[in-house]
Amino acid sequence: ISANLMSLGGIAIAIGMLGDGAIVMVENLFRHLGERHSRRESKATVIYEAAREVNRPIVFSIAIIIVVFLPLFTLEGVEGKMFSPMAFTIAFALLGSLLMAVLVAPVLSLYLLRQRPHTELALVRGLKAVYRPLLAAALRFKIAVVVVAAAGLVASLALVPRLGTEFIPTLEEGSILIGVTMAPSISLEEGTKLVMAMEREIAGFGPVDETVSRIGRPEAGSHPHPVNYAELHIELKPFSEWKQFGSKAELIAAISSRLEPFPGVQLNFTQPIQNAFDELLSGIKAQLAIKVYGEDLAVLRRKAEEIRGAIDTIPGLVDLSAEQSFGQPQVQIVADRDACARYGVTVSDIMEMVELAVGGEVVDSIYLNTRRFGIHIRFQEAYRSDPEAIRNILVPTSGGAVIPLSQVAEVKQVTGPIQINREKNQRRWIVQGNVRGRDLGGVVADIQQCIAEKVSLPPGYTVEYGGQFENQQRAMKRLSIIVPTVIILVLAMLWMSFGVMRHALIIIVNVPLALIGGILGLLITGQYLSVPASVGFIALFGIAVQNGMVLVTYFNDLRERGKSVAEAVADGAVLRLRPVLMTALTTVLGLLPLLLAKGIGADVQRPLATVVVFGLATSTLLTLFVIPAVYVWVEEGRQRNQS
Repeated sequence: ISANLMSLGGIAIAIGMLGDGAIVMVENLFRHLGERHSRRESKATVIYEAAREVNRPIVFSIAIIIVVFLPLFTLEGVEGKMFSPMAFTIAFALLGSLLMAVLVAPVLSLYLLRQRPHTELALVRGLKAVYRPLLAAALRFKIAVVVVAAAGLVASLALVPRLGTEFIPTLEEGSILIGVTMAPSISLEEGTKLVMAMEREIAGFGPVDETVSRIGRPEAGSHPHPVNYAELHIELKPFSEWKQFGSKAELIAAISSRLEPFPGVQLNFTQPIQNAFDELLSGIKAQLAIKVYGEDLAVLRRKAEEIRGAIDTIPGLVDLSAEQSFGQPQVQIVADRDACARYGVTVSDIMEMVELAVGGEVVDSIYLNTRRFGIHIRFQEAYRSDPEAIRNILVPTSGGAVIPLSQVAEVKQVTGPIQINREKNQRRWIVQGNVRGRDLGGVVADIQQCIAEKVSLPPGYTVEYGGQFENQQRAMKRLSIIVPTVIILVLAMLWMSFGVMRHALIIIVNVPLALIGGILGLLITGQYLSVPASVGFIALFGIAVQNGMVLVTYFNDLRERGKSVAEAVADGAVLRLRPVLMTALTTVLGLLPLLLAKGIGADVQRPLATVVVFGLATSTLLTLFVIPAVYVWVEEGRQRNQS
């Protein structure tokens, strides 16, 4: 579901960028047809020469955006499954838009555009009138412009620790799933009564439409849960029909408070898809799993309880519980090897007799017509139902006599674990919980600090953090390699386009400056730095390069026609103001539905849209002032050095 949502998000991003190449092409053709209408040139010649003027920057700028998305194919695990379809969607859509811009748009312009004087819209004239003196001031105070931009970048990077981190935003599903863990010794009948009582309490809340519960495991074994585990699925009414509670979080808090008096239960509030997602990630039905590894189950259980007590007061950590795998009444049979040696009884004889008497064994088969049935024998219930009856089971000796089991083994009733869980070839015990109202990374940092200060682990015992945090760490580690790789690829493509490294470096300046808007956008909207947000930054890098490339290419063209550096920049920036603003505006408009959406799935797509929209707003502003200032600074300095 998330992968399909991100594919749709990719279409939304692509829609905003699909027209960029055609906008630059048609705008240039439109301008040339208006400026050269009085010359005795054919319309086809004007369109051909105007198209050649922008073909190269269009091809390279779109190719750069495609290249930017290619490293997303290297993402692993869940994030790879989610974002690879989006990268495919955008890459192929942009490839089609490239062919449209350089081949189809000039041909259509030949038939649809007229070769006559054109008047600009009053809005465009007004923007140019405002932009021209501001650009002149930026070129006059070049160093100040660069310093202000650099200071803005440093200030925005300083805000990153305040963003908070998470793996992927929680997908709002419109329902609630409560995992109920009861006492390990509870019977199926008592568990059913307890769960039905909970259902009656939950049904009293106005927003609840219906509840469905299940206990234990089905016959198919698709959910291998013990009898003491149940799941309550709560279907909610549409939010417009709610007369109580302003949000789902308030409803969950109220339900949790109502169910708290039920004795001996642990509650885990989640959602159906999220529950399956968390279980697939780490085998735990919660967002965060603290895994304690070691050998002795008693020590593991004790340390898990210590950890739970130490972190219980951390803000944002809810539904906290230690694994409830202990408390099952058991009968243990421990062989007395000295007595076995005296009576001539082997330990395997004892175990075989107990297995036959209590568990039973298939000794033969019987046929009824064409069907075969196994003959299963064991002791009658009265002779195997309690420890005393088991002690009286007769065991044959080597001399042919029989003696009670109590003569050669100790039979005792104890309380032990329901199951022994292993992972990475070690025994483990788990403390699990969810995060609500805070970022996952910040909560885990507090947990690590609390455990380090308050819990001491014996030698050979270790703690590991699983669930979404584990996946977040893996994804961010991979992205820390992908992002520098993207910047290097962009720089290489720019160098191939211009043939000189300084022009490529001038444009690449816009890449880190684009971070300013993305970071501010996440901070203003209260979102966390997640994998979708990181992918948004990668997309922003490619988009930010496009307008800078169009500007610098035109500066170079004007200089080749004999203009000075200052004249080329002043005239070229004003002439390219219209296509720069149009390409930025179309991309922003394409992403606004994702930014403003409130429905199911919007939470996953919103961070990506936020980063691109806010980042594009600041990067466009910086493109119009910083790149011209840096270009003049670099080129005039180079001319002075050559002279």
